[in-house]
Amino acid sequence: MKPLSLSVAAALFVLGLGTAQAAAEPTVINLSQVGCQFLESEHDVNRGYTPKTADDCRKINADTGDKRLNEAKVLTLKPGRYIFRVSNQNVPYELGFWLRGDGLAARALLPSVSGGGLVTGTTQDYEIELKAGEYVYSCPLNPTPDYKLVVR
Repeated sequence: MKPLSLSVAAALFVLGLGTAQAAAEPTVINLSQVGCQFLESEHDVNRGYTPKTADDCRKINADTGDKRLNEAKVLTLKPGRYIFRVSNQNVPYELGFWLRGDGLAARALLPSVSGGGLVTGTTQDYEIELKAGEYVYSCPLNPTPDYKLVVR
């Protein structure tokens, strides 16, 4: 079999027909934080919470967190590379993001990603390669419920 010319190989790569590297680009998952919640996780319903501090969210979640989690969307993904693009939508204090295995055993076995620095109006990317398993994600600084993420 005759080898492909460089220009044909380059064209196949651009079309996504060459190497697996093009297919390995991470998938972007957008998540927007408002007071005490992630919008997408709660079916894009902004509950209108207006916390001034993290303690305000702890009180709100004590009253409403279980009900909201029962109604929340479970994010289901395939194993692979992801970028969680998280935005602070007008929460008046610094936020963060934490994705980890659901439960102590899963935390020891599954990958995790976290970080802070999300001041009002900013967006940050958190890159991770997810393996099959059950995860939760939340913001410990804008205390949100632990939303479910399943990778299978």
